[in-house]
Amino acid sequence: MSCFVWEGNVVVVGLWKRSSNCKVFGTKSIVMTSTGRNIAKKIQPREQMDGEGARVFRSIGTASLRNLDPFLMLDEFRVQAPAGFPDHPHRGFETVTYMLEGYFRHEDNHGHSGVIGPGDVQWMTAGRGIIHSEMPHGEQEGHGLQLWVNLSAKDKMMEPRYQELVSKDIPMAKGDLYCVKVVAGRFQDVQGKVDTKTPSMFLDIEMKPGCVLNPQISPESRGFIYVLQGKALFGKDACIGSAHELLLLDGEEDHILCQSKEDSCRFVLVAGKPLNEPIVQYGPFVMTSQEDIMKAFRDYQTGKF
Repeated sequence: MSCFVWEGNVVVVGLWKRSSNCKVFGTKSIVMTSTGRNIAKKIQPREQMDGEGARVFRSIGTASLRNLDPFLMLDEFRVQAPAGFPDHPHRGFETVTYMLEGYFRHEDNHGHSGVIGPGDVQWMTAGRGIIHSEMPHGEQEGHGLQLWVNLSAKDKMMEPRYQELVSKDIPMAKGDLYCVKVVAGRFQDVQGKVDTKTPSMFLDIEMKPGCVLNPQISPESRGFIYVLQGKALFGKDACIGSAHELLLLDGEEDHILCQSKEDSCRFVLVAGKPLNEPIVQYGPFVMTSQEDIMKAFRDYQTGKF
């Protein structure tokens, strides 16, 4: 079983050890013996403009965290028409768009189009090349996450593909104090439906006050937590994570302790197996050599995407 849940009384055993990066609660802590992962670093997203008038809050892909192999970028976006992301190319990686509120319409140069809404996910493999647009649909602000996942050298030139799941079709695990949507990977005995070329896990976790979870993570994976709402304690040193913070996981243990106290909390837990290959990135092209980047530019300019 990959998760332990305490839904009864908590145990009070005194102060947690203080971490240099994290605040901790005092004597009335929820305590669970654990040798799991800790939080190595907190990162505050950087607000910036992208596309055409689109406001994004970037936490991976900044000076604070250039990348987290295999993850290249993480944005929390809030975009309202007419702003958005008009036609632009990609090659060599995957984009994961997870909608929280509102709707986004996407179209590409291969004839694919559609609309995704609250709780829906689009897992797009750009592969050898695609040109697409992502724009708000309707008057409501589009709010969501976009994650870039690198592809291995052997997969960078694969045919583009889409995997789209509406919210009701995403597998879910529920308890009295928690709800976990399994977009990719596994939680307890629930397996996600997305086929990930780069082995990855993407969980949307909601915890009510008093919940303790211990989700498993592949020991060789690197990962992070991004808090969407509320706050909770993470890791064996009980680091407080609050809304709109990215928490970088350390270590190679196979689980991470997650505890809510007085507050509810919603966060995504994302982990993936490092590719350990060179990362050469120029804007929307991510390859393993400068020569491949130059070829991507030539192919794009000559209509070969």
